[in-house]
Amino acid sequence: MSRVLVCVAWPYANGPIHVGHVTGSLLPADIFARFNRLVGNEIIMVSGSDMHGAPITVSADKEKVSPEEIANRYHEINLKAINDLGITFDLYTHTHTANHEEEVRKVFVKLMEDGYLKRMTTPQYHCSDCGRFLPDRYVEGRCPHCGYDHARGDQCDSCGMDLNAEDLIDARCQLCGAKPKLRDTEHFFLKLSGFTDELLKYVEGSSHWRPHVRAFTLNVLKGGLIDRPITRDISWGVPVPVQGFESKRIYVWFEAVIGYLSATKEWAKTKASEDDWGRYWRDEDCRSYYFLGKDNIVFHTIIWPAILLGNGGLNLPYDVVANQFMNLGGQKFSKSMGVSIDIPDLLTKFSPDVVRYYLIANMPEFKDSEFSWEDFAQRTNGELVATYGNFIHRTLSFTYKNYGAVPTRGALDEGDRAALERISRAEIDLRESLSACRFRDAMKSVMDLAQFGNQYFDAVAPWTLIRSDKERCGTVLSVSLEICRALAVLGSPFMPFSSEKIWHDIGMGGSIEDSGWNGTKAPLKEGNKMEKPVPLFAKVEVPLSGGFAKYSALDLRIGTVIEVERHPNADKLYVMKVDIGRPITIVTGLKDFYSAEELSSKTLVIVSNLEPAKLRGVKSEGMLLAAEEAGGLALLTPESDLPPGTPVTSGLEVESKTISFKEFQELDIRVGSLSGGSPPKLDIGSRTVSCAIESGEVGRKYAALVQEESAVVMHAKGGIKIVFDRDIPVGARVR
Repeated sequence: MSRVLVCVAWPYANGPIHVGHVTGSLLPADIFARFNRLVGNEIIMVSGSDMHGAPITVSADKEKVSPEEIANRYHEINLKAINDLGITFDLYTHTHTANHEEEVRKVFVKLMEDGYLKRMTTPQYHCSDCGRFLPDRYVEGRCPHCGYDHARGDQCDSCGMDLNAEDLIDARCQLCGAKPKLRDTEHFFLKLSGFTDELLKYVEGSSHWRPHVRAFTLNVLKGGLIDRPITRDISWGVPVPVQGFESKRIYVWFEAVIGYLSATKEWAKTKASEDDWGRYWRDEDCRSYYFLGKDNIVFHTIIWPAILLGNGGLNLPYDVVANQFMNLGGQKFSKSMGVSIDIPDLLTKFSPDVVRYYLIANMPEFKDSEFSWEDFAQRTNGELVATYGNFIHRTLSFTYKNYGAVPTRGALDEGDRAALERISRAEIDLRESLSACRFRDAMKSVMDLAQFGNQYFDAVAPWTLIRSDKERCGTVLSVSLEICRALAVLGSPFMPFSSEKIWHDIGMGGSIEDSGWNGTKAPLKEGNKMEKPVPLFAKVEVPLSGGFAKYSALDLRIGTVIEVERHPNADKLYVMKVDIGRPITIVTGLKDFYSAEELSSKTLVIVSNLEPAKLRGVKSEGMLLAAEEAGGLALLTPESDLPPGTPVTSGLEVESKTISFKEFQELDIRVGSLSGGSPPKLDIGSRTVSCAIESGEVGRKYAALVQEESAVVMHAKGGIKIVFDRDIPVGARVR
């Protein structure tokens, strides 16, 4: 038996948890914890709500309430959602407890007394319009490393680099958009640079880490660490335990990672001995696993290990299991940016195991993945219902109908023995994958066993045997029930609710967790009466692309104008050659609005799959997009340079077909002005609608696809949005 500590990244309590939280950290951690409990390891899993982050104060400012009110509200909402989804924490707490504050204070003071902290006067952004120093997350600007225009003052979400706010180019206040100024202020710094050699040795020795986690961390370390401020000029958070710093608070990312330690100590206080926490932090035989998204890597592979090294006597993370991003419409899930599918809402529509299955099957372990409603329906109906659920139900229902109880097993033939051997191989494969935190591979092993079960069931044809040899039929059904039982046990880390139902329907008694991993070998209770089974899962119906399916007919491409000529047969038309990855000809009526010189070399958005048409004798192979209102016209263009042929998918899966101009006219594409809010809103003239956009400039006008009371801002890969080359009224129609 081994001892394992599972630490899960702390979601900010500024809104309901979403799909990104679940795929990034919560679900993989729960699968791993459930597996370790099944195999008999001594394990605890801890985390909680991050109550002190800048996103909470941003939400509080917008609602004009206290940060504590926001944090407490969403902590309770998220705790319920976590329980409803079947995430099994030993303790899910939060960072606004006396226990956590005391632990943070002790760590801070020890680091200070041992010389790992230093006081320095440093420039920090101050917004004169808001009358306040700005926390890092209140500052936005261009990343100095990759050029991403919406990097935050603590980190760039595009390239993942760790930042300080003063590193940003063209910094702006996230609250009001004003340009802040740097002012000197005194803070404590963690001497990160002094830990470089120890951290390099630690990371280089962690060859079992995921390649992208290890490579990213080594790249940061070899680039050189700089000392990092760990206090801030804010009023919400853990107080700095030093005289003269009463108006300041400890930096949230310094104190949040200490939450893993404080949560373990809080858990231990509920046990017979408060010293139980030490078995998970001081015993070198205990392995600690940290589950998080890739945007949090540096905090768990550099900053937290540095704090632990400075504190002394505590285990460093054994593994940092960082997933990539699951995106929605090409954009990272983000509560603050309104790119979100909330778990509480999702669970009102679908059962927890259906949600869990899709998110596991599409989990972004080594590369980003995309959430789409089409894929959700396809995987649920084609895999979970048609393969897994089908095998379970056909086995249980046929057995119940013809025997009413678990049948007696007779002599096994070669095919039966091969089926039982197939269970053993699945168990070995699954154990190996789960031990290595390869959750998609593990889930595939379960589904492969279910597929094998269907093949075995078809091969033995019990519907024929029941008429000719009922004893033999009972034997093959017994083997089929063995496969069902194995699926219940092996599938329980992934789909715990349906797994317990299978276990109960077979009449095993107790729970899967009571039986443990060896439940796959527990004898079936022959003659035990069965209850009439019902299907585990039903087919789901979901709106295609969340209601935006009709826009997937558009194959939009970035096009660069090569040349512009007058139409030989029409005074008001141009004939344009445009490069969309290939040269095409477009006939357009822009002559009253743009000169040929203005159009030359212009970058535009082109409908590339429009049905070709002859316009006054010249064949037009596409159509450029423009917004028109009150006699004015503005062309659609990307907000930054993109190569010709770049798809503008806005996160939709484009259909391969030609569309007519009439079909295009049925689409509602508008000029919208971002009005901010959480989630963001878009003013489209006649009304304000909710808007899917990761980040944007309040008041700026974007091209948007509109569907009833929702909109998606048009964008190409990388989140580069589509704007206008001239001012045009909000609500103008794009044609």
